[in-house]
Parts: sequence; C-alpha cells; structure tokens
Amino acid sequence: MFRADATPVTDATATPVADAAAPVTDATAVPERRRQPLPSAGQEARRVEPRNPHLDNAKYLAILLVATGHAWEPLREGSRAVTALYMLVYAFHMPVFITLSGYFSRGFDASPERVRRLLTGLVVPYVVFEVAYTFLTRWTSQDPDRPISLLDPLYLTWYLAALFIWRLTSPVWRLLRWPMPVALALAMLATVSPSIGDDLDLQRVLQFLPYFVLGLSLKPEHFALVRRREVRLLAAPVLVCALAVAYWAAPRMNYAWFFHSDSARELGVPAWCGPVMTLATFGCSVVLVACFLAWVPGRRTWFTVLGAGTLCGYLLHGFVAQGAEFWGWYDGAWLRQPVGEVVVTLIAAAVMTALCAPAVQRVFRRVT
Repeated sequence: MFRADATPVTDATATPVADAAAPVTDATAVPERRRQPLPSAGQEARRVEPRNPHLDNAKYLAILLVATGHAWEPLREGSRAVTALYMLVYAFHMPVFITLSGYFSRGFDASPERVRRLLTGLVVPYVVFEVAYTFLTRWTSQDPDRPISLLDPLYLTWYLAALFIWRLTSPVWRLLRWPMPVALALAMLATVSPSIGDDLDLQRVLQFLPYFVLGLSLKPEHFALVRRREVRLLAAPVLVCALAVAYWAAPRMNYAWFFHSDSARELGVPAWCGPVMTLATFGCSVVLVACFLAWVPGRRTWFTVLGAGTLCGYLLHGFVAQGAEFWGWYDGAWLRQPVGEVVVTLIAAAVMTALCAPAVQRVFRRVT
C-alpha cells in the first residue's frame, strides 16, 4: 500500500502466483495442453501430448520475480535503483501469471467435474493458507486477537480468491463478442468506485480482470509470434528503456497503480486519473509481458519441471518473507549496499527454487 503523498511503504498484500505462474490447481501449474489422447489416433495407438516447456519456463521465471519483489520490499527506502527494479517487476510479473491463468482457463465449462476441481484446487488452499497466514500475522505483529476472515484475503491469498472468481466466470467471457472492452470498462469503473470495499479483494479482482480475459483470448500461435527472432531482438531494448523510465519515475510516481488494489480516491488523486491509469498501465504491462515471454526459453531446461510447482512456492514463500522481517534478517547495514542487495536477490531466488521442487510439491499436494 502507499500513502497519498506517493511515498511507498511495505505492501503486505502485494504478491504473486502463479496461479502468480500457476492454477486448475495452480493458475500456472496447469499445463497448456492437458495430457489428453489425440482424437485422430486409434484406440490402441493413441498418444499423449506433452506439457509446453515454454510456458512452464515462463511460470518458473515469473515466480522468481515474485520472490525477489517481496525480498526487495524492505530495501526500497533510500535506494532509487532497488525502487526502479521493484517498479519494473511489479509492472508485469502478476500480469504474466494472470494472463497465463486465463489461457489455461479456456477449457473451463462449469461442468460438475470442473467445478469440483476448482473447489479442491483453489478453495481448499485458500481456506488453509488464509488461516495459516492469520496465525502467522498474529505472531509476527504481536496481535493475538486478529480475527480469521475468509472474506478478507490476507497477504498472498488474494490471488486464489481472484482466480476462483475469474475462472468461474470464464464461460461468460467466451460468450461475449467484445470481451476485452467490457473487461477494461469494468476495471476503469472499479478505480472510481471506492465503495467496492475489501470483501474478497474485489477492487483487485476487477482491476486485474483484463489480463485474465486477455489470456482467454490467446491461442498457441500468439505465443509462437512473440518468440520470433525479430520480436526477441526488439524486446531487449524495450526492457532497457522500461528500466530507464522506471528509474526516472521512481521518485516521481506512486507505483501503487501497479498493485491494482486501490481506487483513485484512495491513492489521493482525482477520480478521472483512475480510468486513464488503468489504460496506461494495461498498455505498459502487456508490452512488458510480451517482452518477457519473448526471452523465455522455449526448450526443456533444468528448471522446466519447477514450472508445475509455482503455486506451492508462491504460497509457502510468504512464510519466509514474513519471518525474515520479523527475525531482523534485514537489520544489517551492508544489505543496503549493492553487494547486499545482490545477495538478498540470490537468496530469494534460491528459496523459491527449493519451494517449487517436486519433493516439496508432493509434501503439500493435499493443500496446494
């Protein structure tokens, strides 16, 4: 969250997961093409289509950005470089996950089996981790009376509530002739409607909605398009320019706009700024998502298998991030130096990698 004077403070609810690259269990943990037999094959010779390594790679790399973004939060104050990197990452890391979540939701038809999987894949983890994070917050904030509220998502759990709503409504979006304009209109209206309240974090659900609808509209050839050589060559200078703009904007812009969790009035600006910033941030984020996907490896790598565990990593790393601040791991002055900032980044990436490992997935399979 941010104050009206645009001075950033730690955002306890900003995230991720997939699905940030994850969910039906994981917005990003669902394969691009399920392992279904090819209809053209014979009954005995039917074969199974594999997962798409490009999208699994994208989910893993994006979840690393979620972890590093949270690790940078305590380091932002007094560091323009860290703030610029933080702003750049938050401009596209959740849009990546949400777009992929929409893409993986194209087959959701509200059938009983699909709804059952939606409940076990999203509602169960939401309840379990909402309760777990409430107890953690009671301990770390020394607020033993903090209530458990399933209507007020705490910390990272907002994404599970949002994904449940988005996926449940996906059949409706596929029926509309112009789904993107409608989704953008709803997002713009949300920014001028502070009365929406905090129930199920609906402000964020509506403001991030266009990215999910965008994913519903994508086809495999769109991912092939961004991986063309000319697009990849163009993506590099675009990302460099985006970082330069973020460095310039760091002391001038309230980057809470990229959190999509507050109305214009709550951010201390005129109402008309909400719709304008909705369109501006959407355009910037979509360009950066395309640049990110352009440079994600399309072949199978050592971390491809980790792309299936991003929901597990996303939900578990919050305990590490919260504990790190509670135990004073950021108290050393050397962490505010370039070497310390690099060390924090590497540790965050290593922790997230470990939490996405298949062994960890198996342990927490029942609740993720």
